[in-house]
Amino acid sequence: MLQNLHVKNLALIDEAEVEFTPGLNIMTGETGAGKSIIIGSINLALGGKLPKEMIRENAPYGLVELTFKVENDQLKQALGAMDIFPEDDSLILSRKIVNGRSVLRINAETVPISKVKEVASLFIDIHGQHEHQSLLVKKNHLNILDSYAKNRILKTKEKLKSSYESYKKAKDKLESASLNASEREREISFLEYEVNEIEEAHLICGEDEQLELEYRRLLHGQKILEAVSLAYEKTSEGFDSATNQISYALKQISSVSEYDEPLTGFENQLIEIDSLLNDFNRELADYISDTSFDEETFAEVEHRLDEVNRLKAKYGKTIEEILTSLEEKKARLTELMDYDSYLSNLQKTFAKSEKEVKTYADKASKIRKEAALELTEAIKKELVDLNFLEVSFSMNFNKLNHYTANGYDDAEFLISTNLGEPEKSLEKVASGGELSRIMLAIKTVLAEIDAVDTLIFDEIDTGISGRTAQMVSEKMNLLGRSHQVICITHLPQIAAMADSHYLIEKSVSNQTTISTIRALEEKECVGELARMIGGVKITDTVMKSAGEMKELAANTKKTLGELS
Repeated sequence: MLQNLHVKNLALIDEAEVEFTPGLNIMTGETGAGKSIIIGSINLALGGKLPKEMIRENAPYGLVELTFKVENDQLKQALGAMDIFPEDDSLILSRKIVNGRSVLRINAETVPISKVKEVASLFIDIHGQHEHQSLLVKKNHLNILDSYAKNRILKTKEKLKSSYESYKKAKDKLESASLNASEREREISFLEYEVNEIEEAHLICGEDEQLELEYRRLLHGQKILEAVSLAYEKTSEGFDSATNQISYALKQISSVSEYDEPLTGFENQLIEIDSLLNDFNRELADYISDTSFDEETFAEVEHRLDEVNRLKAKYGKTIEEILTSLEEKKARLTELMDYDSYLSNLQKTFAKSEKEVKTYADKASKIRKEAALELTEAIKKELVDLNFLEVSFSMNFNKLNHYTANGYDDAEFLISTNLGEPEKSLEKVASGGELSRIMLAIKTVLAEIDAVDTLIFDEIDTGISGRTAQMVSEKMNLLGRSHQVICITHLPQIAAMADSHYLIEKSVSNQTTISTIRALEEKECVGELARMIGGVKITDTVMKSAGEMKELAANTKKTLGELS
């Protein structure tokens, strides 16, 4: 359950804190007061897209925090599988935005946006203002069905996806293998040339690195010899050399070291330096005598390096890649040399993979068709509760002429809203208000399956009024008995059903427009209902009507509670 929302420096909100309750939480306010900012803030914390204009002008940062109460053991296990552990049965999701960059945290630990979205899917389901329009896109219908049947279809879909990948690979390989005799001969000839070219080079792994080092050494040979010889001269030859100078210094210190104890230490250090320098000179002399930079060796190294680089340009960036390419070409050559056998094996592999993908596609389709009967019946029941009195609702299945990672089902919801009329696709029948109610019915059914604690509806009342609005309000109340529901509405019938009612207001302070949100007391709720009913002028009659509406809602809630 969502316990708390804390927002700072987002759009019109300077700083706001909201404590939500179980049941039906209603948010109302004038148009433009900032109701959409509340939902937008929640979306931000759940990893939603960050609009550039979301941060308040001149604000150093924007912040939104959501605190969830986690008491369900199954939910705790699901979080534990993600290495997330609530503290004192609480989980805090936060997002801080500074200079266009945001940091997301779960219980103060920085996490990637993908993890936030994964966690959010366990807690909350948001139905946006225009989400019901997604029902007009037929491919979404199958997704809804699979969400309903996920416990039954998940493993089959995983196997279906895996078998489809194998099938697609086998299909592509078979299609690309269709060569006539002349094409095959040309490819064989070209492959033989490439294989011979690589094999004749006798490449050795790591050889290129050694050649680069040797080439660089030989290229700068004269400069190396001059520098090393000069260094040897300065350290070991002549009166002014380092060796003679240290020997002279050692002789002087040794002549007096017996008279003062600290001098013995200096003497020992000089002895060590002298020894090290002698070793250095000996090794440097050996290096000079053993090193040669003849033109013939340089030409050989340069030629070999050019050959290796030429092969790299054709077959791979490294010698390892070239040798891998060689094995692939040999394998392809073997296939082409015995082409009939190769083609036969491909056909067998394809037939086997096609049979496997068909098996899992058939299983998925069977599960879907069985689940579709249950889902459409459940949705129909909810639609009747939402004032679709003569509704008929079903799901039609067609078969694609090809396989996909999702099988071959092409499914679509069909509806008839009047007795005796044939069922048709939603786009041909449903108005905006009807789509809103259909989506509410679907969300209600799926919520029971998924056991998501918190449902958010942003203006679910689009295009409805009168008796229908009353029935939607009753449905929201019933939904609030098993879930926490947060709803933004313009309809007093829905607002009257609130277990907790929040008012979002816009005001001007210090020449700056800000939005605030606060929980209403019982009397204030009636006043807000009166505003929603009466508009600009609130008369005693309107206030009385608002009071009667609130009282009627209380009685309806009591009756619904007794029935449930």
